[in-house]
Amino acid sequence: MTEQDICFCYHESPIGALLLSGSQECIHALTFPKEGEPALANVRWRKDADAFAKVRRELDAYFNKTLQRFTVPYLLKGSPFQLAVWRALCAIPYGSVTNYGDIAVRVGKPKGAQAVGMANHANPLPIIVPCHRVIGADGSLVGFGGGLELKTWLLAHEGITPGNICSPGQLGFDF
Repeated sequence: MTEQDICFCYHESPIGALLLSGSQECIHALTFPKEGEPALANVRWRKDADAFAKVRRELDAYFNKTLQRFTVPYLLKGSPFQLAVWRALCAIPYGSVTNYGDIAVRVGKPKGAQAVGMANHANPLPIIVPCHRVIGADGSLVGFGGGLELKTWLLAHEGITPGNICSPGQLGFDF
């Protein structure tokens, strides 16, 4: 697949215009607006206002609180470690959080919390692959490609506020 085979569209959401890009078959990336302005598409990509209809429907349902788990087809490209982290992120239930160290243990790299953070930062499909549900070991809201204000908004949207994040010993979930 070449850059010319990639299509894109913008999708309005409560957090601004999201840039969706990928192939006709599946989404490859979701990009947040920066400072209130939509992200710029690659000049080689083809604009397709009708692209990603199922993704747009599921995003709308998520923002309307009627969808908790995305089912849209997507393509993730990354290292084996990144792919393992992103699979683990998809297992974090809606309205739940875990920490970087817990993800590191779950992907077989118990001392890899920092590497998990880097994989989170490289996640091309935030929201769909819910990296916003990962917090610091002390319960703090740390690191997020869209900024901490957006991370706070997404968590609050799912019913999680800093005041109701449990203590680090109570974090976690079952895969």
